[in-house]
Amino acid sequence: MTAGCDHLPYAAASTEAYFRAAAAILAMRPGASEPDMSAALLKRHYGLTGSIATLSSEVERTIEVNLSDGRRLILKTSATAEAVDSFRFQTAAMAGLQGFTGFVAPEVLRTTSGALMFEQEGTCGYLQTRIEGMPLHQATPTPDLLFRTGSALARLDLALELVSVPAAHRPVLWHVGCWSRLMELEHYLPSGSIADSVRVAMAEYAEFVEPQLSDVAWQVTHNDPSPFNMMVTGQGMGFIDFGDGCWSPRIQDLAIAASHVVGDSTLPLGGAEHLIAGYASVIALSALEAKLLVGLMRARQSALILVNYWRSHLFPADAQYIKKNVARAEHGLSILAPLGVASGEAAVLAAMSSFQP
Repeated sequence: MTAGCDHLPYAAASTEAYFRAAAAILAMRPGASEPDMSAALLKRHYGLTGSIATLSSEVERTIEVNLSDGRRLILKTSATAEAVDSFRFQTAAMAGLQGFTGFVAPEVLRTTSGALMFEQEGTCGYLQTRIEGMPLHQATPTPDLLFRTGSALARLDLALELVSVPAAHRPVLWHVGCWSRLMELEHYLPSGSIADSVRVAMAEYAEFVEPQLSDVAWQVTHNDPSPFNMMVTGQGMGFIDFGDGCWSPRIQDLAIAASHVVGDSTLPLGGAEHLIAGYASVIALSALEAKLLVGLMRARQSALILVNYWRSHLFPADAQYIKKNVARAEHGLSILAPLGVASGEAAVLAAMSSFQP
């Protein structure tokens, strides 16, 4: 989908009301504080029984289900009204991805009535298969693995472009339309070089990147391909957790994934070169996308730092989980900070032309 039809959704996501609604969702206490009805819901809506264990999750309750036949499933539930649209989006996206090749995505199991999700007395949820593999953050980030990760992400985006999903414009704080407002959270940051780098990156985003985003291609995106949500499997790269997915710039998925793998201070883009090259080998970047990419990467690192320092202040008991990606983002931002607009663009163009698996 091209830029011409996207100005209205972007404008809507840039409003104060959208930002406040999105922030309110992440300011809610995590769903694990709700009474656990998982076993009863599993039996009632799927006719299944098995051993269950609660997994770490920031918003909804996430349960691992082990069936007697050896299958391992994931049950997600929530008692918040906002979760209904989120689960509608997630289940439709995953269902729509079945049959595509070049990546792995979870499969949604339908309820006994044939629905993708269920709603019962204020609780909603869905059941999906569990992807078996190693999260990218546990794997050795070789150039070949990062190249394959980038190419798989591009194939995921090609598939998502064709998938019809509801609720793609629901409030999501990680939407780029919210980023220019995130600096109101800066007082939660510890003072020092990171706070300074965040201010510079977000100022660059607001002044240079954001005004040009309406001119790049927009579509439904995953919007959170972090090393915790990308899996190395025997069938290829897998992608989990579509909870932040929305209508956004397609290049946003590349910017997010690339921002997470910046770690090698001897390379201009910190090693993200290989992932960028893999993505561009499947979807060629436009001249404007190549120019904006580093600014988007820095802004996403900064958004992650801002949001997660804020949320760890709200929920100190969950701070370790909430901040699981923060140290990586801070290190990556320190590596990218010296790049100007021209040198960042040059580094992206060099990555696209020079790095092969």
